[in-house]
Amino acid sequence: MSIPTNLRAPILAVEFDSSRAFQGPALLAYKALLVGGRTAGGSVAQAVITRITSADEAGEKFGEGSQLHNMAQRWFQNNKFTEVYACGLDDDAAGVPATGTFTFSGTATAVGTVYAYIGGRRVTAAVDSGDAATDVGDALAAAITADTSLPVTAANVAGVVTCTAKNDGEPGNDIDLRVNYNEGEELPAGVSCAVVAMASGATNPDIQDVIDILGDEWYQIFVAPYTDATNLTAIETELSDRFGPTEMIDGLYFAAKDDTLANLATFGNGRNSPHVETAEATDAISPPYEVAAAIAGQVAAEGSTDPARPFQTLELKGIVPAPITERFTYVERNSLLFDGIATIYADQAGKVRIERCITMYQKNASQADDIAYLNVNTLLTLMYIRYDWRQHILTKYPRAKLADDGVRVAPGQSVMTPKTGKAEALAKFRQWELLGLVENFDQFKNDLVCVRSQSDPDRLEWTLPPDLVNQFRIGGSTIQFLLQSPAA
Repeated sequence: MSIPTNLRAPILAVEFDSSRAFQGPALLAYKALLVGGRTAGGSVAQAVITRITSADEAGEKFGEGSQLHNMAQRWFQNNKFTEVYACGLDDDAAGVPATGTFTFSGTATAVGTVYAYIGGRRVTAAVDSGDAATDVGDALAAAITADTSLPVTAANVAGVVTCTAKNDGEPGNDIDLRVNYNEGEELPAGVSCAVVAMASGATNPDIQDVIDILGDEWYQIFVAPYTDATNLTAIETELSDRFGPTEMIDGLYFAAKDDTLANLATFGNGRNSPHVETAEATDAISPPYEVAAAIAGQVAAEGSTDPARPFQTLELKGIVPAPITERFTYVERNSLLFDGIATIYADQAGKVRIERCITMYQKNASQADDIAYLNVNTLLTLMYIRYDWRQHILTKYPRAKLADDGVRVAPGQSVMTPKTGKAEALAKFRQWELLGLVENFDQFKNDLVCVRSQSDPDRLEWTLPPDLVNQFRIGGSTIQFLLQSPAA
């Protein structure tokens, strides 16, 4: 009570106390941060964090066809309600853009259409009978130029259409180029096309420029195109600090990588962070940074509702699957899950879906195999439990006194004791239990510790031992059949 005790003039004073107004579990509303390349056409300068509410707004702020624009397109296809911010980076001064080519030859002997695919996006160019290779190249280059949402620019020289990534750096190497992806598509009669994959992109921007301006703002979800060692180390270090007991603004970084099985395994086994998910993007022809944005969007949407529920089978809207012959098999994807690489898959209808979301954590500090932080669900569940526990205590006991058990105080006194602290933890566990986040109350009660510090009389210490619920991912059944029942 804050009504003064030194009053003599008559008054009936009434105050409000909100500490018990809401006693249910807290709502942890996620915030996401998309980081990626911008272009000169964007209205927002580099290293400025700004909120976005649509993909079109991202295109205006960071440039049409920029990495951030394309990432935002996939994010909003998969998640329309999570609060999302974006931060654009200029190309590095030493950056090199990736390039690839469509090389046409021959002369069209009939009217037709060129079906080109750039990062999974279809571009069509009309061809007339009698068109030479140069004419076909002009038509395709014009069609690419007309679609400003594409991640490349194009120029034709004598039938060789050179595509250049709009952003410098390594992510441009993974912009897929191909012709005739869908059934029934073919080049006009008399025309041939040789495709050279995007390559030679080098030197990514430095994500540290974004980390330096984060301050103490809490973003639960980070997404960026970068999987190079410098940027991964920087984000791993930042998220490790944020995960700690004094900052408590933990988050997860989502990226994706398109490579061979062997290279992905080597890459995954070279990292060991519980705060980073890198998914294989080989099963898609959409750029890896779009795959990462789609996964993060789904995880943010579903994880904020129920962090313990697995993400398997969620559709990655807007992501185009690779042809069947180019996809990893089940056995290959399973092996990647032992190498710190998350997996996706394409169903029979051609929809790309999450198979399993895991972090890159594989070993503890002693280099022993460890699954403590394997699942993204574990990190998200811990994030919520810590947040809800802190919100509860800080709201109900914001200015409490601390005393030993058994102290006699008048009703209405805000006094915390070890016994009270233990009771609050048990009550909170019951709420988490109803939410399907924890199990085994008796174990929690037996192992729970709440004591006053021996060295600091103003400090109360809890050891909370929740048994987190797990995810139903694998079912094993044996069908023990008979050809004829003995009873027959």
